[in-house]
Amino acid sequence: MGTVIEVLIESVDHEARGIARHDNKVIFVDNALPQETVGVEIKRRKPSFETGVSTYINSPSSSRITPKCSYFGVCGGCSFQHINSRTQIAIKQRVLEDALTRIGKVNPEQMLSPICGPTFNYRSRARLSSRYVIKKEKALVGFREKGKSYVVDMISCEVLPKHISVLLPALKLLVESFSIRERVPQIEVACGDAVDVLAFRILEDLAEDDLKALKQFGEKYDVVIFTQRGGPGTLIQICPELPVALTYSIPDMNLTFEFGLSEFTQVNTDVNSVLVRRAISLLKLKPGERVADLFCGLGNFSLAIARSGAAVIGLEANQELIDRASGNATRNQLSDRCEFLVANLFIEGCPAYQALRAIDKLLIDPPRDGAMELIKSIGTNGPKQIVYVSCNPATLARDAGILVHEHGYRLTSASIVNMFPNTSHVESIASFEK
Repeated sequence: MGTVIEVLIESVDHEARGIARHDNKVIFVDNALPQETVGVEIKRRKPSFETGVSTYINSPSSSRITPKCSYFGVCGGCSFQHINSRTQIAIKQRVLEDALTRIGKVNPEQMLSPICGPTFNYRSRARLSSRYVIKKEKALVGFREKGKSYVVDMISCEVLPKHISVLLPALKLLVESFSIRERVPQIEVACGDAVDVLAFRILEDLAEDDLKALKQFGEKYDVVIFTQRGGPGTLIQICPELPVALTYSIPDMNLTFEFGLSEFTQVNTDVNSVLVRRAISLLKLKPGERVADLFCGLGNFSLAIARSGAAVIGLEANQELIDRASGNATRNQLSDRCEFLVANLFIEGCPAYQALRAIDKLLIDPPRDGAMELIKSIGTNGPKQIVYVSCNPATLARDAGILVHEHGYRLTSASIVNMFPNTSHVESIASFEK
């Protein structure tokens, strides 16, 4: 280890590592871009590949830029900040296209324009790590270091909203003041339309002085404070005294969604709004059509479908999310067009699959594992159109292969969704028609 060699970078992988070849081996190089000649310090050797980090760069790529964040390269939160936005998008689109071709053996008839939004200060939700270092007598609050369990000593963050980023130094002092400062491993951030929430994960009960400090912090910085001793059921609002409601909106569809701290929402509300509009456009909805929204969560797509005049049935395994979706339908005066039911869509032969026979169109937004059992159940007599929203190109490609090669669908269009700018994470949306 520690050997330095010089190589020409040929391409990059989905994690933005440069790819080179040396002595009949593939080398993955951190901080290296195509067409750059770099010095590489080898960090890890395997029979078929090696990994390393660039020590110098000759003739930097035209795609290379100066990272905006001073913690880039150490912090594990971002991996693409050294690459300009256009190239980031191109890399992610190639990842999606390669997955569809290699895994699903399918190609979209049309690649739609990428769905994009702000590249910084976009994260409305985040989980920050907290650690008190006894030897240094100081608290660290931030994301973890790249590939390590250490917490980055941060005083700002370029992906958090600015009004949350500026709180990091004060949060460090707050944790240092606690009597249980070594037992506060995490601080969750949730920004809604009207309120900002900080939820402190605690492994021991707080002393009275700790609670007082939390309340003073909340009042001073106008944030809502929760503590969480165990699971989601242990979330307790500390400040202010009156209960608060977190909401996010899709303004041009006149939709507002209430959500809880433990409930899933997209972290990038600007991109989410564009994504929902794209999904509705692809569905080509007509009044009176019956649409199923599977893995519907709290109704993010369901209510937009209903707002467009169609009737929607939303299915989700979590009863609390189903209750939240029903409440959001009522809040938006759409209950007459919405029905929400609990269903485990991961099990073979789920009874809810039979209900899909009576629908016209289908929207699927599964977790990273995709929706294989559901896709298999659709068969050749499935709905005339399917819109699939994915957070994992590999499982989208796998499921797309089944829809196209076994069930007789066409992959009419696809595009990437840049939900997490400056990271390697690729989300996408695809449309299938009979």
